[in-house]
Amino acid sequence: MVNYYPDTITGRCYCGTITFRSSSEPQAVAYCHCDDCRRATGAPVAAFAAFDVDAVTFKPNRGKSVSVNPGVKRYFCDKCGSSLAGAYEYLPNQIFISLGVIDQAGSLSPEVHAHEAERLPWLHIDDDLERPAATATAFLKVP
Repeated sequence: MVNYYPDTITGRCYCGTITFRSSSEPQAVAYCHCDDCRRATGAPVAAFAAFDVDAVTFKPNRGKSVSVNPGVKRYFCDKCGSSLAGAYEYLPNQIFISLGVIDQAGSLSPEVHAHEAERLPWLHIDDDLERPAATATAFLKVP
């Protein structure tokens, strides 16, 4: 699938209490197979779109923040528990929004698989994307 980025990216949590809008296209779109992302999203593989943090507006706010691992902050809806976003100190000035809560997710094809070494052995996604064994920081980090 070819990526097509609409002028505005929008989305919401499951119950609609928290909405968001980005004034720019994603800087990257990625799968993540790490245990941390799987636990945070409740899915066998996570998928996120990375945005410039200043381009995204959440209303009324980003939700409840949870930090289990140093340097990682995740955001969830206080009301329904939807996994909304993640922020990582090692990827400054970016916010990673879960594809499942983005209205235009069908237009945002992942471009890389992060943490391939942690992929569940029964999960097979047939594509030709780069698959670093660990972090995809080099791919995701904006200069």
